[in-house]
Amino acid sequence: MVSTLDVYTSYFGLKERPFTLVPDPDFLFWSANHRRAFAMLEYGLVTRAPITLITGEVGAGKTTLLHHLLRSVEDDVRIGLIANAHGDRGELLRWVLLALGQSAASDACYVDLFGQFQTFLIEEYAAGRRVILIFDEAQNLSRESLEELRMFTNINSNKDELLQLVLVGQPELRDTIRRPDLTQFAQRVAASFHLPEMDAPMVRAYIRHRLRIAGAESDIFSAAACDLVCEASGGVPRLVNQLCDLALVYAFTRNVQRVARSTVQQVLDDGVFFGGGAVRPGPVPQDLRMGH
Repeated sequence: MVSTLDVYTSYFGLKERPFTLVPDPDFLFWSANHRRAFAMLEYGLVTRAPITLITGEVGAGKTTLLHHLLRSVEDDVRIGLIANAHGDRGELLRWVLLALGQSAASDACYVDLFGQFQTFLIEEYAAGRRVILIFDEAQNLSRESLEELRMFTNINSNKDELLQLVLVGQPELRDTIRRPDLTQFAQRVAASFHLPEMDAPMVRAYIRHRLRIAGAESDIFSAAACDLVCEASGGVPRLVNQLCDLALVYAFTRNVQRVARSTVQQVLDDGVFFGGGAVRPGPVPQDLRMGH
């Protein structure tokens, strides 16, 4: 059985769905802000910053940037990726060891696990390799876990860092790190960037970019449709994807090959765009207020 989604890609002359919600580095849109965010990631790694911090709203493209980074790292780097870690400091250390491909016996005490971790870092350093721990969804780390991570960065050899941390999370992570009781942690953040939402011109360029990567040979979305997508999604890439995908389905069912503003409005009127309820829309662009 052929799904509607498969049919709509053929209908619009596309090789694949352009607006999936799965992070895909092949579709990475290099806006000015994403370039700066990635530059900060690279800067943090190259300068051996103890802690690099990248924040942004849900769906801003942080995880996609991470996947692009993982594609481009050199062979002399060992990376451990930890997504949504939780628990006490012993459990955090187990997450870390497992992410680095090390064993973490369930009956091992914290002292033994820490000794194992320290030995691993020293051995990697002796072999000429750097170790980088990347924490995605880091806003879920507790204050105690953040302090534990700071203690990890105390493991060093002379002037060289054996371990670097990259924390990626939602805006509240930045607020947490600014707490007075985490001053020492904040002082070790040597590189940071916050990914803001996209504005209307950027959303237009983003939509054109993803359609082009998916094989579109023309602008399927009108400028007015793009502007309404921006208004309804708040400029958050994941929500832009969600609304655009629904708009393509609606255009297909209407048997039209161009998404007009009215098509996007129908999606919104029908209440099928649930993501819009979580958005705090910014001011409506002037051209929309004037009815253009």
